Amino acid sequence: MAATASQTNLAGLPRRMVQDGIISEDQLHKATAGAKKAKMTLIAYLVNEDLAEARAIAVAAAHEFGVPLLDLDAVDIDLDVIRAVDQKLINKHRVLPLVKRGQRLFLGISDPTNLQAIDDIKFATSLRIDPVVVEQDKLEERITKAIEAVDTSMSGLDDDDFDLENLDVEGDPDEQEEARRDDVEDAPVVRFVNKVLLDAIKRGASDVHFEPYEKIFRVRTRLDGILSEVAQPPVILANKVCARLKVMSRMDIAERRVPQDGRIKMRLSKNRAIDFRVNTCPRCLAKRSFCEFSTRRVRSLALRCWVTMNSSD
Repeated sequence: MAATASQTNLAGLPRRMVQDGIISEDQLHKATAGAKKAKMTLIAYLVNEDLAEARAIAVAAAHEFGVPLLDLDAVDIDLDVIRAVDQKLINKHRVLPLVKRGQRLFLGISDPTNLQAIDDIKFATSLRIDPVVVEQDKLEERITKAIEAVDTSMSGLDDDDFDLENLDVEGDPDEQEEARRDDVEDAPVVRFVNKVLLDAIKRGASDVHFEPYEKIFRVRTRLDGILSEVAQPPVILANKVCARLKVMSRMDIAERRVPQDGRIKMRLSKNRAIDFRVNTCPRCLAKRSFCEFSTRRVRSLALRCWVTMNSSD
């Protein structure tokens, strides 16, 4: 009787979990305090601390609030649906967009009483939100994988997704500071080089050629074994483009007549970075650099960037 009377102080899901024997009332009160201290939701804290099983909590929540229950192992996540919701909202509320049907969005959530998450996503997407209860541990795993998949998806690359002037490119700080001059930091040149590389990734090209001649400057990419021209920038930009590529790959921009090796690390997002290996090889009339890169935390890519430069550049 004492236990029943004490439980009247609880409501909603906490009361249901105590009644179903998922957790004792004393443990629940301690967990509530611990969750507030750790700035976590109660369900996340219970699962992370192994105080209750995620499956049992999900079943209790579904029964208590009459919300459908879904096993995330039984569904494939649609990346287009994930992209429909701002990643900041997904990370903030730890929810997972599941399916979009017309103007309805089914949202995977471990706590259906999280009305703030539902309202925020409804406001951001202008869609009707239908919550679906899922297990906390599987939810966290799927959120991580979904966001990573969106970040590394080739089809997700769009010029509007990147600030072409301020992509995070890691180089030698001393060399980059020394090379801060108009022909390297010129904003149009920075944008042009970044756009060419991003477009090559998006198209699945295997090579990129920057080829300045006496009267023309052309850029070609190799796709399915065939080189095709993709741009013809003004020839006066050739030296600036070459200088920019040298700085990005940590090369000595003053050295024009000996081979050089370099590396570029371009970070496109929190979960995606591209590593370049760059080599230059001078020849009689011009200098050519070879650039190969691969993405991290994603299947390997192979894109080679050849930069041909006049020997007197």
